Amino acid sequence: MPVLEIKRADQCAYDEVSLGEVMLRLDPGEGRIRCARSFRAWEGGGEYNVARGLRRCFGQRTGLVSAFTDNDIGRLLEDFILQGGVDMRFVRFVPFDGIGRSVRNGLNFTERGFGIRGAVGISDRGHTAASQLKPGDIDWENLFGTLGVRWFHTGGIFAALSESTADVVLEAISAARKHGTIVSYDLNYRPSLWKGIGGKAKAQEVNRRIAQGVDVMIGNEEDFTACLGFEVKGTDENLSHLEIDSFKRMIELAVREYPNFKVVATTLRTVRTATVNDWGAICWAGGKFYQAAQRNGLEIMDRVGGGDSFASGLIYGFLSTGDPQRAVEYGAAHGALAMTTPGDTSMASLAEVEKLVGGGGARVER
Repeated sequence: MPVLEIKRADQCAYDEVSLGEVMLRLDPGEGRIRCARSFRAWEGGGEYNVARGLRRCFGQRTGLVSAFTDNDIGRLLEDFILQGGVDMRFVRFVPFDGIGRSVRNGLNFTERGFGIRGAVGISDRGHTAASQLKPGDIDWENLFGTLGVRWFHTGGIFAALSESTADVVLEAISAARKHGTIVSYDLNYRPSLWKGIGGKAKAQEVNRRIAQGVDVMIGNEEDFTACLGFEVKGTDENLSHLEIDSFKRMIELAVREYPNFKVVATTLRTVRTATVNDWGAICWAGGKFYQAAQRNGLEIMDRVGGGDSFASGLIYGFLSTGDPQRAVEYGAAHGALAMTTPGDTSMASLAEVEKLVGGGGARVER
């Protein structure tokens, strides 16, 4: 019997739909935000990145549920998303008031980091259209019931934007489960999002409610501790401070507390410098653990979005094969490749992912 009972592709209009905010990323390249005279523009958002990776790398039919302010910045974001092939039927465009007093689009200034200088992200996302989404704004019955979705993905970044976005997540999950759609959730703890609204205590209050409706839970050790209250040995994101056996025990505790979890997955990262990481992944499914090949000394160009690309590879693995080992290998390989290119979103191809999963190297191809 498969770990996940996934609806057939011919029963659904979408293979995957993501709920989340998309911001305009402004990237100073090799420089610093504080000294920049020019920026390269990208789109990015934790939940959206998963949909785009599934569409562009893995050829899946994906959609986005979000909201933008209807001005030229919102339309620029629309242009980026359409280039990525993600369906925008369920994206709301909200009238602009002229100066952004009541509603606006989010900006995310991101430095890639290098060597001993870590990556830096500074978001400017107050009063965004997506943060003002509320229950009743989206016709979930049409999306999940009439059109059909095989897999629904959202996460802790969107849930942290406002009181109403957490309620939207709960509303969406309820509708998805009613219609047999698999629900995945990336805890994605961001202290900057929670610190003004109650910190870790609030994060745990919100995420514990959401966790009760999740089939596939994704997060690293910090996420599980901060968002769900499961203590684990280790600090920051360094695997060197964390015994994998301890992390496995934490997952087992989480599964006992949330028996609805059918899959729990995480990346395993040791940050040696901003540009050299050890990288791997582990997945619990059906009472067993599955671990991807460990890639030590992975050279990184831009680490932002690596976890999202892991999630999209993992989801593709389950959608296409149903095999947890294959899924975690796809996830780890796709996340590794995504960090070799700039921007939040993946530029990898399925052939490149499958080559890496099969043990291929970086020899030149001609």
